Amino acid sequence: MTLKNNYNFHIGTMAPLSRDHVDTDQIIPKQFLKSIKKSGFGPNLFDGWRYEDEGFPEQDPKERVLNKDFVLNQKKFQGATVLISRQNFGCGSSREHAVWSLMDFGFKVVIAESFADIFYNNCFKNGLLPIQLENIKMKELFKLAEENQSIQVDLVEQKIYSGDNVISAFEIDPFRKESILEGLDEIGSSLKFSENITEFEENRRKDSPWIFRS
Repeated sequence: MTLKNNYNFHIGTMAPLSRDHVDTDQIIPKQFLKSIKKSGFGPNLFDGWRYEDEGFPEQDPKERVLNKDFVLNQKKFQGATVLISRQNFGCGSSREHAVWSLMDFGFKVVIAESFADIFYNNCFKNGLLPIQLENIKMKELFKLAEENQSIQVDLVEQKIYSGDNVISAFEIDPFRKESILEGLDEIGSSLKFSENITEFEENRRKDSPWIFRS
């Protein structure tokens, strides 16, 4: 398969999770939410589905019993960096840990028929690219995933390729697109205007000095 050389975001294979309404408690169960760091959640991604035994913090994943039927445990999907799913992915609570766990596992892109709003917003805040496609396009991606085919996500052109063929175009907010491409979160995007902010604060101090008196 030929891949375009001038890709502008990611090339990788897909892991197909053919389920509707995958909620955040299924993505990362509540017992693993004690940490506020963004790392270390990958081993417990989809914990209730990946393992046969009950999960709890600080377990050694190598000593646990794998569910061999679950997609992420199947050999052909090892190393996949694009997760594809169905409707209403990421529903449930607003925990950012769900996004952190997907990224810590190694996913760069999540493609689904639809997303829960809060999860969708959390993806952009953390640098995970969520793409929404209609059902007919998702069927094509699921077929390619089962064949273990790579896809190319070109964020600049807003297109998904399989080889030289365009699978689908996709929509994305221009600001969010720029943030993903530049690797910036909301704070980083604001700091691009640090000189303007400093100038505003200095002028504000001159115009209204009483505001700054302690």
